[in-house]
Amino acid sequence: MFLVVFRNRKRVDLDAAAYGADAQAMEDLAARQPGFLSFKSYTAEDGEVIALSEWTDEAAALAWRKVAEHAAMQAKGRSDYYEDYTLFAGTPNRVHRFSRKAP
Repeated sequence: MFLVVFRNRKRVDLDAAAYGADAQAMEDLAARQPGFLSFKSYTAEDGEVIALSEWTDEAAALAWRKVAEHAAMQAKGRSDYYEDYTLFAGTPNRVHRFSRKAP
């Protein structure tokens, strides 16, 4: 498993409808990529967002980074949507799971 954590704050003057449509388009496109496992996004009370995507391995995540539509949207995000962001990517060195459900 390879994780990408995208921690961000949006611009106060962004076009929320345009952002929402673009974000959904990127989520749909990512879900069709080889090696994609999941995506979830969480918004804190102060407006900070944590977006977490899981990939089978680093090669799959790097391939997603190079998809032309994704690269174009990254540039649009920097120019139109984000005040700031930090991206963390890597393979967790420990994973602990718990579930009441039988395997």
